[in-house]
Amino acid sequence: MTAPEPYASVRYLVDDVPAAVEFYTTHLGFALDHDAAPAFAAVLRGPLRLLLSGAASSGARATPADITGPGHNRVNLTVADLDAEVTRLRAAGVPFRSELVSGPGGRQILVADPAGNLVELFEPARR
Repeated sequence: MTAPEPYASVRYLVDDVPAAVEFYTTHLGFALDHDAAPAFAAVLRGPLRLLLSGAASSGARATPADITGPGHNRVNLTVADLDAEVTRLRAAGVPFRSELVSGPGGRQILVADPAGNLVELFEPARR
């Protein structure tokens, strides 16, 4: 796996990305880090990066149909080579909850932990 980033990232599925950005930056002391509204934005506060994903974002599209919509969250882990991680985890029998999805920010796939909690493996797009 890739070395940790300076931030802990949490993805929140939201109905309205600009409204979510406004809420977090106005009321909770976050600063805008990345804006790809209306699909996606990222806001920062200290070591926390909130990934605010609207319905059109790759993060929302990767979510299984039985748990779509705002309020369903997951841990986001950045990896350097998503294809290699998928191959390694499939060989180990780790259950996948989505297909690989690509978007403007990168590529991702969801796996489930033993309790069914989602973990997003994310490979950022090259900038």
